[in-house]
Amino acid sequence: MTYVQSLRCRECERTYDIAPIYTCEWCFGPLEVAYDYEAIAANISRESIAAGPETIWRYAPLLPVDPPGASTLPVGFTPLLRADRLAAELGLGELWIKDDTRNPTNAFKDRVVAVALAKALEFGMKTLACASTGNLANAVAAHAARAGLHSVVFIPADLEAAKIVTTAVYGGTVVAIDGNYDDVNRLCVELASERPWAFANVNMRPFYAEGSKTLAFETAEQLGWETPDHVVVPVGSGSLLTKIRKGFDELHKVGLLDAPPAVRVSGAQATGCSPVASAFNEGSDTITPVRPSTIAKSIAIGNPADGYYTLDAVRETGGGCAAVTDDEIVEGMRLLARTEGIFGETAAGVTIASLKKLTQEGVVRPDERVVAYVTGHGLKTLDSVAPHAGVSVTIKPTLEAFHEAFPGEDE
Repeated sequence: MTYVQSLRCRECERTYDIAPIYTCEWCFGPLEVAYDYEAIAANISRESIAAGPETIWRYAPLLPVDPPGASTLPVGFTPLLRADRLAAELGLGELWIKDDTRNPTNAFKDRVVAVALAKALEFGMKTLACASTGNLANAVAAHAARAGLHSVVFIPADLEAAKIVTTAVYGGTVVAIDGNYDDVNRLCVELASERPWAFANVNMRPFYAEGSKTLAFETAEQLGWETPDHVVVPVGSGSLLTKIRKGFDELHKVGLLDAPPAVRVSGAQATGCSPVASAFNEGSDTITPVRPSTIAKSIAIGNPADGYYTLDAVRETGGGCAAVTDDEIVEGMRLLARTEGIFGETAAGVTIASLKKLTQEGVVRPDERVVAYVTGHGLKTLDSVAPHAGVSVTIKPTLEAFHEAFPGEDE
């Protein structure tokens, strides 16, 4: 059973019945799910979680929908890997990588779509849709196919070719828009008001966003029910960062953590789309929308819906916010692959390059237990790294040719 009480406005705190709605009719603030935490605390334990499935549904009491049936893809419980070689390169003591490239469509978006899909099925909706910069389109198309729903995804026309192919292959409808993500999103908001579709990140957003909390739940459980000192999270809309923070807080509310979490939360953006980082580093309370221009297209959202909440979360927890160039992004991808054998997409390059910058600036400290979130696989963004990674040497198929190319190499 779920422990949802209502939907509640994050600004004026008015409450609403559970429905596919996402905006307060009084102040136009965003709606979020409100839970009965006392009831959850009475019905959840570390032992009950350990006995659950190795998916996000092991945390079902903290999610806004009952676990779906077997006709859905298994999502979550991805590895948390200690990254000692990367830590040594960066001058850190204890560093972990949460590797969400292991999800069904190789990105963290599988988590949020799994929750949105389950709620859409509960509402009796037949079409799953979204506005996407790529990873969400992949996940919506795949999860809809598995559940027998139709999918309609809307993407910027200049999206990476790999992400278009890995969406279209599932057989849904792919609509390319001549514009950036913010243009795509505006169209989807208009369509959501006239079509009986479940738009994952529009009318399903209050439920969809809750899937991101499972990254925090898994991190704490995999650390032996302890929290990190510092986390570094890529920022697109900002929802992922705010929900990771919320997830740690919720674990304490329901008695799964022994002490209140004191997790410093830092954000990572590309300089070509860094409205949150710019506001943070300028000490401003105003997030100025920008026109994205970066290879990190999966987080290229110029007008982030949760931007102000992200800014508050970073400031309130004592974190930081970095912005890195496209060259630094590519180097971050290569650094992660070279040291830890994890091939992350451009957003991962943003996270690792920002972690490096924040460490150099003293924001991330060597005495902290740090977790960096890698949210998508590098095979999704091959074009960005291809010019920098290729064949070392071409030789004839003879020992003589090999020894000539590699003289004195015995290991």
